[in-house]
Amino acid sequence: MTAGPGSAFYPRDLARHPAALTPGYKSSTLRAPQKAPISFENALGEMTGPVFGHAMIGPQDNDLIVNYARPGETALGERIIVHGKVLDEDARPVPGALIEVWQANAGGRYRHKNDGYLAPLDPNFGGCGRTLTGADGGYGLRTIRPGPYPWPNGVNDWRPAHIHFSIFGHGFAQRLITQMYFEGDPHIALCPIVQTISDPGAIDQLVARLDMDNTIPFDARAYRFDIVLRGRRSTPFENRPEGN
Repeated sequence: MTAGPGSAFYPRDLARHPAALTPGYKSSTLRAPQKAPISFENALGEMTGPVFGHAMIGPQDNDLIVNYARPGETALGERIIVHGKVLDEDARPVPGALIEVWQANAGGRYRHKNDGYLAPLDPNFGGCGRTLTGADGGYGLRTIRPGPYPWPNGVNDWRPAHIHFSIFGHGFAQRLITQMYFEGDPHIALCPIVQTISDPGAIDQLVARLDMDNTIPFDARAYRFDIVLRGRRSTPFENRPEGN
């Protein structure tokens, strides 16, 4: 099978992705399917997909430091650059893919009415952005490093610092929703959501590496996060094996 537009995509390797039912991640017990999954061949509607143009992306959409800030001000926190490439299983670039991101602020709080964490909101940080991949599949974002935060899963569970990614590839079957973690964060190994992934290599694929070659001196550190859509090498889907 090929991974080009209009043709079938590589099948998923479900062994790399989280199981639908993982009792340590309590909410999975409420939404896990009760019956075994059924596999189908890719339909035309899955092998084709939306086409995004550069005209729909604003000049500051990929800069979360300023895209919500008041004029002359910026978001608070450690300034970072997140960059990488979106690839298929054959390591070919996926150009024109829409990447959307959302995250907590530097204190670990989301700008969402249902987030009751006591950390303060940053009036200059909206926590979301988007960009398109280039001809080489490359992308880049500027943001602040999000903070960890507690969540009501166990008595003292904390989420590692992370950024949520949503990617639209060349077909709806290439849709991927995942999370990016940061190299060296001790909370990664402790997180019940991360523990739903049994393959250590798949967990490692969710960890962005410090990239000093692309750091801006006296401004922002850089992290590299490459994303693979579909196939055996696919970046793990966010606790939803029926997706991706």
